[in-house]
Amino acid sequence: MSAIRPAAVIVLAAGEGTRMKSSTPKMLHQVCGRTMLGHALAAAGELAPDRLIVVVGHGGDQVAAQVAAQAPQARIVVQDYLGGTGHAVRVVLETVGTIRGTVVVTYADTPLLRGATLVDLVAERARSGAAAAILTARAPNPTGYGRIVRDASGAFACIVEEADASPEQRAIDEVNSGMYAFNGELLADAVKRVRTDNAQGEEYLTEVVSILSCDGYPVAPVPCPDFEEVQGVNDLVQLAHARKVMNSRLLGSAMRAGVEIADPASTWVDISVDLAAGTYIGPGTQLEGRTAVAAGARVGPGCLLRDTVVGADATVIQSLCESAVIGDGAAVGPFAHLRPGSRLGSGERAGPPSASAATRARSTGQGQGSQAEPSP
Repeated sequence: MSAIRPAAVIVLAAGEGTRMKSSTPKMLHQVCGRTMLGHALAAAGELAPDRLIVVVGHGGDQVAAQVAAQAPQARIVVQDYLGGTGHAVRVVLETVGTIRGTVVVTYADTPLLRGATLVDLVAERARSGAAAAILTARAPNPTGYGRIVRDASGAFACIVEEADASPEQRAIDEVNSGMYAFNGELLADAVKRVRTDNAQGEEYLTEVVSILSCDGYPVAPVPCPDFEEVQGVNDLVQLAHARKVMNSRLLGSAMRAGVEIADPASTWVDISVDLAAGTYIGPGTQLEGRTAVAAGARVGPGCLLRDTVVGADATVIQSLCESAVIGDGAAVGPFAHLRPGSRLGSGERAGPPSASAATRARSTGQGQGSQAEPSP
């Protein structure tokens, strides 16, 4: 929880995501078992804001339903047409009124953003008294990003979009992430003055920063040490990259906590998976949903477990297990399929179809298949 609670976090989730070329709304694509919107809401939740506001597009019923399911306290504001980021924030303030205190603006298509990074952004705005704190990052390839220009003392001077940048400014690698912490009252005034005389005819939040700076208010760039955090997802290539980065984070945390992962490159886990210290995960293993693996268990190689509980010292190899319970010291596989509802007692075994019926798993329900038939 943040030590300095913002008055509001506004999550922009109205993008159409046409470059995804998918029938699934952009924000509802999953990254390691959680939607991109879900990751954004979780990061915002770490700030414990007084108000959480999510902007959805016209017809964004599926996105609104996801917001209601994960963050029922959130206020949903509909942006009737996509008029730019500044327009989205203006619609919020016209709907809910001026928000006094710190107002944070983030995006639903940045699933790698950590809540701790937003905490630092809010803390720096409070410490510096800036009208706006801008989350920036050093980009290996800054092409396409607005550049953060600093003066001789290192203080913020302006944001220059690439199309308007000089060759010297294009060489700057500190870029604008588009995420901000504003003084709410100053934001309410400045956002009304944003112009639309640009190539897209839209209102951009970047201009709010320029207005505040021209009015003589201080602006504070806040560097994010990890450029990956601020990258948005606009197509399926970027979605796959986000999944890879998130998966690497999750596996790294697990290994530092005492989980042995033989081959991280071929191992995938969802954010909701629970791995106890002392477990072993073999190559080519995928763990999904509410899967939990107890200490001393060995899972893999070649396993897919979904919403499955694996007891202490159990072994699962080359098997598919769905919504199953595997008891302490039990053995599954190779080539077993535990269907939903299957339960394997302590020390029991579920093997391939040729295994002796006396050593097969006990299973609840009917039609469980030869790999998980009840013992006689």
